[in-house]
Amino acid sequence: MAFTESFSNDPAAVDAGERFGTGNVELTSTTFEDGLIVGRFCKYDTGSIDKLDGSATPTIAGVVLRNVARGVEGGSTIDQTYYSQCEYLRFGLVTVSVKTGETPTFLSRVYVSNDGDANDGLATATNTDVAVNAEYIREVKTGVWLILMTPPQGDVATHIGDAVGAHAASSISIADAGGYTSQIEVEAALQELYARYPVAITDPGDAGAIPVTKSGQCALTSGLAGETRTLAIPSFVNQTLHLSFDVDGTGDIAVTAAAAIDQSGDTVMTFEDAGETISLVGVQVGGALVWRVLANDGVALT
Repeated sequence: MAFTESFSNDPAAVDAGERFGTGNVELTSTTFEDGLIVGRFCKYDTGSIDKLDGSATPTIAGVVLRNVARGVEGGSTIDQTYYSQCEYLRFGLVTVSVKTGETPTFLSRVYVSNDGDANDGLATATNTDVAVNAEYIREVKTGVWLILMTPPQGDVATHIGDAVGAHAASSISIADAGGYTSQIEVEAALQELYARYPVAITDPGDAGAIPVTKSGQCALTSGLAGETRTLAIPSFVNQTLHLSFDVDGTGDIAVTAAAAIDQSGDTVMTFEDAGETISLVGVQVGGALVWRVLANDGVALT
């Protein structure tokens, strides 16, 4: 063998580009760039295994392996004149050449130099270099480390940051064993459920329409003269609406509903004095949504 000592599952004293252990995934390619350097990272580029060269967003293919049958050791090049194919490790344990001045540590992440200079393809510990799905295991000798390469995880950062695609609430399904919502996606379910949660509803003022998109309580304020409000039919069954006369400016407030709010056919609720309150609930009558009086404290109905 090409080692100074025998190799018995111990990478000590070996050079870069040496596989270690079993269970590795090693690939070969007959299409490769001349001069691939053993023990350095290589990239996949339009069907060819090439050297890193400073080009943006390289697709890391793996680590160029030494030829076990010939004297091609770490730092040597794969010459197309003499070799019809190259070998590179995609997954598993392998030794790599580390850029001078870098200080990897046990289980730290592996990065690759790709600045368009003589250091391209060398492993680094600098997180601004190209990230590789690999970790440092131990230093074999000065400038050579044993690393563990694992399958790529995909673009996790992009996935997490995708607020409108695969990671959006509109794309995440929901399990609803209790039947609390008719929706099957998180965003749609939240929109449905949020509307049922009571909120403070702003008084629209004289001649304004009281919002009916959500359940809630609307505190009414009148001026010196009589005022009016309108109230559309409810948005969903079991929607609740509490109307209270909060501030009486001496003028009454007449709230007219779009449909009858009781069995008597009343549609107008008149607030005359502060403190008067009426509670309505959305129900279905004859297939249509309507309000029905749930409780009434002093409000005149006509």
